[in-house]
Amino acid sequence: MDITGFLQSFLNGLSIGSAYAIFALGYTLIFSILGIINFAHGAVFTLGAYFTYALMGNAFGFSGLLANAVLPIQLPFTFALIIGSILAGFVGVAIEYLAFRPLRKKGSEPLLTVVSSLGVAVVIVNLIQYLVGAESYTFPANTYGNLPPAINFGSNTNPIPIRTVQVVIFGVSVVVLLLLTYFINYTKHGKAMSAIAEDATTSSLLGINSDFFIVVTFFMSSFLAGLAGTLVASSVSISGPFFGINFGLKGLAVIVLGGLGSVPGAVLGGLLIGLIEAFVPADYSAYKEAVAFAILFIMLVVRPQGLLGRRLIQKV
Repeated sequence: MDITGFLQSFLNGLSIGSAYAIFALGYTLIFSILGIINFAHGAVFTLGAYFTYALMGNAFGFSGLLANAVLPIQLPFTFALIIGSILAGFVGVAIEYLAFRPLRKKGSEPLLTVVSSLGVAVVIVNLIQYLVGAESYTFPANTYGNLPPAINFGSNTNPIPIRTVQVVIFGVSVVVLLLLTYFINYTKHGKAMSAIAEDATTSSLLGINSDFFIVVTFFMSSFLAGLAGTLVASSVSISGPFFGINFGLKGLAVIVLGGLGSVPGAVLGGLLIGLIEAFVPADYSAYKEAVAFAILFIMLVVRPQGLLGRRLIQKV
């Protein structure tokens, strides 16, 4: 591989890796607070893409209850992205209220909550299929306005073209990660969430409303899932109701690699997996999806707590 090919693969890896990081952060936020994995996260990822697609005034396909339906509004991509992600956030709040809170109030085993989230994921996927069918949906060519289809990061004599959508994904991801880091580390609500993650019982005794901040966490987690879903869909397409399932599994590999419950670990894990996938030779591109899970297996054997994770201390 020459230097041009190396730089192109590196920039592509940063782009997809940053999308992995945003998605995995949603897993991490909920795990930090409740110590469980929300398996409905991938379905919310899919919903975010559909919401944005519809808000842009695009028509649905020929099958499903909403066949050929079009919303009476046509928002620019930026506004549709924000509103679609907010709608995904409210879906996350509904999931918390219907699938997580009743079990939490009864003191149920964490495994039951995992099963409940899996059930919610199945319901959402089937509901999408019932409403809009199973066909793929592609965002229009003018999604990003008048921006050129590719940006040259090299010179005229030695061009390094990168798709504009990948540059946008990376830029949006960096902004979101910086805002989230600031929120968690420097705001009152963010510090309250960190306190609950450290010790929920003590936090409640100190006057922190755990239920409120759990709802906030689910909203933020699902907002990030919807945001990541739209960004990825604008790059490749919405491949159907199961669009987020593979991403959901890959997100698990990211948080295990970075360290369960670690926000910096989710970012590092996402970027590393994105970069590693980008450098898989073209002849072996069919096996690219297996890379994340091979890394997951190795990490579980060598360092189960992940790169930036902490060992769990068992009290007896």
